[in-house]
Amino acid sequence: MSNLVAFAKNTANELINNAYIKAADKGDFAPDVQLLGATEIPKDSTKGDFAANHAMTGARALRMPPRKIAEVLAENMDLQGSCFNSVEVAGPGFLNFRLAPNWYRSVLEAIEKAGDDYGKSNTLDGEKIMVEFVSANPTGPMHMGNARGGVLGDTLAEVLYRSGAEVSREFYVNNAGNQIEKFAASIEARYLEIVLGEKAPEFPEDGYHGDDIINIARSYFDEHGAGLVNEDEKVRHSILAEYGLSINLPKMKSDLLRYGIEFDRWFFESDLYDEHLIEETIKELSSKNACYEKDGALWIKTGSLLKEKLRQSGKSEKDIEKLELKDDVLRRANGLYTYFAADIAYHRAKLGSRGFDKAINIWGADHHGHVARLKLALDVLGLDGEHRLDIVLMQLVNLMRNGEAVRMSKRTGKAISLSDLLDEIPVDAARWFFNARPDTQMDFDLDLAVRQDSDNPVYYVQYAHARLCSLIDNLKREGHSVKSIAEIKSELLNNPSEYDLIKQLALLPEEIEAAAKAYDPSKINRYITELGARFHKFYTVSRIMGAEPDILDARLSLAESTRKVIAIALNILGINAPCKM
Repeated sequence: MSNLVAFAKNTANELINNAYIKAADKGDFAPDVQLLGATEIPKDSTKGDFAANHAMTGARALRMPPRKIAEVLAENMDLQGSCFNSVEVAGPGFLNFRLAPNWYRSVLEAIEKAGDDYGKSNTLDGEKIMVEFVSANPTGPMHMGNARGGVLGDTLAEVLYRSGAEVSREFYVNNAGNQIEKFAASIEARYLEIVLGEKAPEFPEDGYHGDDIINIARSYFDEHGAGLVNEDEKVRHSILAEYGLSINLPKMKSDLLRYGIEFDRWFFESDLYDEHLIEETIKELSSKNACYEKDGALWIKTGSLLKEKLRQSGKSEKDIEKLELKDDVLRRANGLYTYFAADIAYHRAKLGSRGFDKAINIWGADHHGHVARLKLALDVLGLDGEHRLDIVLMQLVNLMRNGEAVRMSKRTGKAISLSDLLDEIPVDAARWFFNARPDTQMDFDLDLAVRQDSDNPVYYVQYAHARLCSLIDNLKREGHSVKSIAEIKSELLNNPSEYDLIKQLALLPEEIEAAAKAYDPSKINRYITELGARFHKFYTVSRIMGAEPDILDARLSLAESTRKVIAIALNILGINAPCKM
């Protein structure tokens, strides 16, 4: 078993249960009470390695003071052969357990045995999960929201995979509908300016004004000349949109690869039209009496159905009215489908024909109003959107330099894109900071991201790995190789800094599972920061070079175990684990 923290918790619960049965047989407790409680790691390690609250939760049923219950349990507890050395009663009735040397050795053995797979579990074994993220509009460069969503989605997919799920990373390409028509019209306007000069029509007011549109138009003209000016507008738009996407999509892919992100599939919105998936979805919604026609358009009853759902949950009419819930258009009077219709069809395919057990989307916080409506539509389709579709909402990012907000690139003088950002700061720093605290608006300190000192958290952790590599290499040159755990005297690893470091190493499987369960991969950032801190303390307190041979071997094995775990945790974040800095 690689999750030695879970093993210790389960062992404590089992010991408490056995002690209760033993005490009940003596007549000290009622025999028919189920003693439930939780065993956790206390914040203050002086109070034990694990603390259980079973005595307090069982006080009412046993009609006894919690501390008295704890004392009876402790008296009847047999720790022999377990992973604990002792148990103490503390405070109002906590049972505080202290770990035995064999547990610490088991942690090192688990790391050695699992290798690069240390931390993996089968918690989500059998679950097929799709994580859709970035899904940036292909009409222009990727921005800061895409940068943050990219690393959050990528790292979440990784912790889900390491928890046993079959995971697919997907990018949804909006290559149809109104945005692409606007994209085509914008390129067309710039193209006609090149060909016709002052005789060109006025640039559309709602068009895309960026230099990238001018560059696409110029590139098309340079390759194909002025012949397109004689084509029908519809044909011209189709050709220019396809040409523009042929430039933008490869650029997106290369930027994302540079950022350490590779998708399993790029799903094109146009496939929903080509395969009639939107039409089929609307027919199914209509067959379930969820749609109606008004003013020539087709509507879905999202507003009325959500109101009814809220009434059933007990929400007051006054609170419901405040939400101003309205129905949504699926097909406009001009016959064109809306983005919402396409979105429902796409998610119907995810959870239906494509066979995913769960779909997870990484969205900006500004999409929060869309969540309940999409879940409801999937519920109507019988796909249990309430439980099978999960949305992770991320907050905005403010780029800061010298304590002031930055909106323009030093290099281009324009709005900062993902590509601009990666020209300015290391990819590792970008991935680290964007993965931190997704549920809060963040100030991304550009100055901190490039600093090479302990104030920069990613540098701090990477330096710990490099320091370990250097230590191991130096000792190897002196003739000291890393020995297997079977060859060392692990009982010599017994000072507080060594125990604290091993306990942190043991936590990785638990943190991966917790990150997957909470959809919060920033837990890995916090885990590895603490691991780096505990290593630096261990390195300061526990001398390795020049120590007695048996102690040197034991501490060197611990150093190698730490190096492995730091590398694994950095790999989860998509960050390099350098051996030299």
